[in-house]
Amino acid sequence: MSRALTLADVQAMRAKTPGCAQVVHFNHAGASLPSAATLDAITSQLRLEAQSGPMEASMQGTQAAESARANAAALFNATPAEIAFTSSGSAGWGMAFAALGRWQAGDRILVGRHEWAGNLATMHHVVDAAGAHIETIPCEDDGTVSVRALDNMIDSRVRLIALTWVPANGGVINPAEAIGDIARRHGIPYFIDAGQALGQMRIDVQALNCDVLKGAARKFLRGPRGTALLYVKQSSLKRFAPPYVDVLSAPFAGDTFSIRDDARRFETSEVSTALLCGLSNALAEAREIGIDRIENWVRPLARNLRERLAAIPGVVVRDLGHAHAALVSFTVDGIAAAEVKSELASRGINVGANGVAYTPLDMQARGLTDIVRASISYLNVPGEIDILVDAVAEIAASSAQRIDGVRECIS
Repeated sequence: MSRALTLADVQAMRAKTPGCAQVVHFNHAGASLPSAATLDAITSQLRLEAQSGPMEASMQGTQAAESARANAAALFNATPAEIAFTSSGSAGWGMAFAALGRWQAGDRILVGRHEWAGNLATMHHVVDAAGAHIETIPCEDDGTVSVRALDNMIDSRVRLIALTWVPANGGVINPAEAIGDIARRHGIPYFIDAGQALGQMRIDVQALNCDVLKGAARKFLRGPRGTALLYVKQSSLKRFAPPYVDVLSAPFAGDTFSIRDDARRFETSEVSTALLCGLSNALAEAREIGIDRIENWVRPLARNLRERLAAIPGVVVRDLGHAHAALVSFTVDGIAAAEVKSELASRGINVGANGVAYTPLDMQARGLTDIVRASISYLNVPGEIDILVDAVAEIAASSAQRIDGVRECIS
């Protein structure tokens, strides 16, 4: 077993991350701070392209891409042939969904209540006109997707089960493996949105039994924006017929075009080689540190933050479930999430603020309009938790005074 991360380890990694000297960053679920080495990998490739020509410099980028593919496969317990690179998680998910083919009246898609809005938009855009239906799987009392309810919803018309493993609006961890068992037993395609799991949680696609899994690299993985990972199970490829292909995904062979027999059928020939170089470095760093070590560092910090925020008068922690990821969602009485985010930013603290548009099914079900989201990385240290808690306490106290003042004026 690898030794646990120490504060000295984390401080050393922070010293190699320029942003850590500038801000207190709790928005890793939005986009994390890249290391200096990741930045160097990107800029070095760009300089080489400027000096030698972009096409002529592509060999170095190709080597970095294949290294990234191998590291991503190891991170997922997959094979390199099952990994594709896309420009975003939404692009990868959308291409895989479109490749499922035509939808018919009466077809059913079962989704978790926490499904990412981008996935929902993609589904509705296609299936509504066909007369197919998107149905929400009920939740257990703790707010997690109910495996029992899902099992009772299955029939021959279900063509897809989709799950957002860790939602954008809180730290709940949905039972992805148990849902995968049901999908496998019934032979139903199973898509997992792992955007908020990638880089902070162990991902084993064999245990998950998913056909497709995607995640943007800019979040906890600390890769560059504009890069994402798409896993497609090799044995499931026959299910997917991409709606468009090019010379990479369907090369000309002899007298016809043949679609690739690996996940790269979802890639295109035009890609930012520099960004792939950055992604390669970020993946190598994550594997070198170790996902288990990362998880064991961030979970206690998130738990500590969750407990301390809950103790502040006027602050309500909004996380569901009993098992939590490194995302902490909360609201402050009398003040909108965007304003809390702005107030914290004025103190040099970065957090996220999510509204109904990001996770509409769950936010509407809980009667929430917005939440503040603090997300923890292995770059965060206990002292930063203190800074955030103190700042939120000040904001909450100020809001309470303002509310009391309004009440006095009314009375």
